[in-house]
Amino acid sequence: MRDLRFRRSGPYVLLALTCVAGWAFKGHCGASWAADEQYLTGCYSDAVPFWGLRGVAAGQLPYIEARMEYPVLTGMLIWLEGLITRLLAGTRADAADFLFVVSAVNAALAFAVLRMMDRAAVPAIRRWCWAAAPQLILYLGHNWDMLAVALAVAAILAARRGEQASAAALAAIGAAAKLFPVLLLPLLGIAALSGRNRSWLGRFRAAGGLVLAAICFWAAVNLPIALRAFDNWAEFYTFSGQRVGTAASVWEIMAVQGWWNTDLATRNLWSFLIFAGGAGAIVALGWRRHRDHLWVLFTPVLAWFLLTNKVYSPQFDLWLFPFLLLTSRRLWPIAWFAAGDVLAYWAEFWFFASASGGGPGVTQAHIAAAAAFRAVPMLWVIVDAVRSPAADWVMIGGRKGGISAQGGGH
Repeated sequence: MRDLRFRRSGPYVLLALTCVAGWAFKGHCGASWAADEQYLTGCYSDAVPFWGLRGVAAGQLPYIEARMEYPVLTGMLIWLEGLITRLLAGTRADAADFLFVVSAVNAALAFAVLRMMDRAAVPAIRRWCWAAAPQLILYLGHNWDMLAVALAVAAILAARRGEQASAAALAAIGAAAKLFPVLLLPLLGIAALSGRNRSWLGRFRAAGGLVLAAICFWAAVNLPIALRAFDNWAEFYTFSGQRVGTAASVWEIMAVQGWWNTDLATRNLWSFLIFAGGAGAIVALGWRRHRDHLWVLFTPVLAWFLLTNKVYSPQFDLWLFPFLLLTSRRLWPIAWFAAGDVLAYWAEFWFFASASGGGPGVTQAHIAAAAAFRAVPMLWVIVDAVRSPAADWVMIGGRKGGISAQGGGH
């Protein structure tokens, strides 16, 4: 009985410790930074500048009264966390208090992900891996991407249960927090169009219903703000289009190394074309093995998106990690990816510090090496996903109906 209790509660206890470590990692610098300590010690968090520069301290409404370069659902979460901070700390509230609230809310979302994994009978070792995820230490207090991650996990698990309309709605809501959950929607639509035991009319109706559900839920979140303050609402999309790139993206690495130096328009075009072509190839090659559960291909499509995107911010690794745990057949590429994330994180932050003379002399060559190290397991996951059947615990129904509570090691 004690063993059973430990197996059930152990991951939750470990996750609590991981979340405390995540808050301490970002919070030790306090409400302001001296010199380059935010890069040298890794404590940089968007919460600190946002407290003063995005009207959070003053309680200004995002988009209506203050700038916000995040999608609407994230912007409203930031406003709500600011309100909680001011209620808890009163007039003495500062950026450190806000960072604590942001970390606490993200911790609650991390627990929600663990609970969803638990209810879905994801193998125990994979729940332990989520509870101990290095990404949670690095990014729990970094920004607000955990909201979209939790919604995307809920969407994937809904698709796994065969609740396609719920999956489409959750993915659409997730896209109102951060764009990447939208990558699930084409997979759901293709699956509906190719459904077995349905006439073509039935298939089109099913696909149309998913499209309608996604549009309605996304619009319900976005339209009230878009109609009132369109320019501020659109800033996330215009800002994304105007960004040249980040140091760890393949495009910036190629430019710095002199392999292919692209301007913004060229980079936007080719990053889209290469992503779209690769995503199409993933679906086409994975079709034979995964036709009845195309949602499994969300993981390799997301990995390909990260590899080909012009922006690869460090916290993007948090997007991918839970889906590797949910769908990857083996654990060793997940561990490799986690190690690569840690290397890339410190390479990029120490590079920022080194640029002003205060760092350990990290160059863009070091960033390229760390990014390449991280890319290898991502490419392995992509290839393995299209060449191999889904793991036993992923499937529902038929011979693979049972989901082991203990297996999944390899």
